[in-house]
Amino acid sequence: MLRRLVPAVVVLVLAWVAACLVFFTWSPWETSAPTHADAVIVLSGGRERLPPAMALVRRGVAPVLAISSVSRTKPWAIARRLCTSGRYAHARVLCFEARPYSTEGEAKTVERLVREHQWSHIVVVTSRFHITRAHMLFRRCYDGGLSMVGVPTAWWRLPAEWASETGKMFVQLTAQRAC
Repeated sequence: MLRRLVPAVVVLVLAWVAACLVFFTWSPWETSAPTHADAVIVLSGGRERLPPAMALVRRGVAPVLAISSVSRTKPWAIARRLCTSGRYAHARVLCFEARPYSTEGEAKTVERLVREHQWSHIVVVTSRFHITRAHMLFRRCYDGGLSMVGVPTAWWRLPAEWASETGKMFVQLTAQRAC
């Protein structure tokens, strides 16, 4: 029994690692930033996501930098200062609270912002491991132009991130299928 179980477990683990590499490390939905968009959206959860978004704004990609749920990403002093000032470089800073606080809530909230501000193309900046699920959720809520820019994660954090994303992706593919 054990002789059959060990190879089966090894095959399952290797298949999971391969799937994680495809979907959470080299996501087919990761794009380069466009030359122009209406807004650069920074998803909450990782402070490392903000500097690449700020660089896009400095390059003139979008006139709006929108930052999600600043109070939920602690401590995020740079984001708090940007929200207070309402400006960065030549852009307006718009800070919003996702309702509910989740990637799905961010997608729903951004969809409302898109309608309110009549944006036609957005750039979403998030962690690279998060792109596949974030893309899926944003596509459920928003059908306009969408670019996904990934920020790398420290290699030693990847196994935990992959395990977390695998579970969350399973829930989104089975139980929570609507915007």
